[in-house]
Amino acid sequence: MPEQTNSRFVIVDTGCANLSSVKFAIKRLGFDAEITDDVTKIKATEKVILPGVGNAKHAMENIREKNLVACIQGLKQPVLGFCLGMQLMCTDSRESSALSHTKTDSDEGVEIIDCLNLIPTSVAPLEANGLRLPHMGWNTLTSVIDHPVFAGINVGDYFYFVHSFAAPVSDYTAASCEYGSAFSAAIVKDNFVGCQFHPERSGANGSKIIKNFLEM
Repeated sequence: MPEQTNSRFVIVDTGCANLSSVKFAIKRLGFDAEITDDVTKIKATEKVILPGVGNAKHAMENIREKNLVACIQGLKQPVLGFCLGMQLMCTDSRESSALSHTKTDSDEGVEIIDCLNLIPTSVAPLEANGLRLPHMGWNTLTSVIDHPVFAGINVGDYFYFVHSFAAPVSDYTAASCEYGSAFSAAIVKDNFVGCQFHPERSGANGSKIIKNFLEM
């Protein structure tokens, strides 16, 4: 049998719907990435992308069923999360208690979803202060740190968002945005970087972030 080769870049198959759009965004930049949930391939690859749309509860159920939790938590190579993928990097996420009656926060009356605990911050409903939810469309960054993934990205640059939950501004915030209140547009810790916006849908600026990540 021919020897199996590993792709330099892997998109983790979390069972979410935007996997192909992420792959096409990478292909447009002249790179190729394999969509897989194979633990061996994920561990062996050079860079990992963790995409996601939908809710944290469903995504984490998929990740657990695929036995990917320990694999992702143990990755030492650069990992980039998109939208829900960023939220899954956090310690936990809060969603409607109507989804489940298991572990709840009695003060808020909402379910707490244990996430991957890669970056010590929590995800909560976006405090839109009367603005329409979900936060959907183009918005500008109000801050951005000096980091290889964000090279050439500046305050005021536009990115495309679709979300109703967000991580607060914290010590792990790599970029911030405002929609009714300030929230983390991107977070970072060690080799893990997450973007609340959709880089694959954010035009030239989003492509720049993906290219920075793949080339760094």
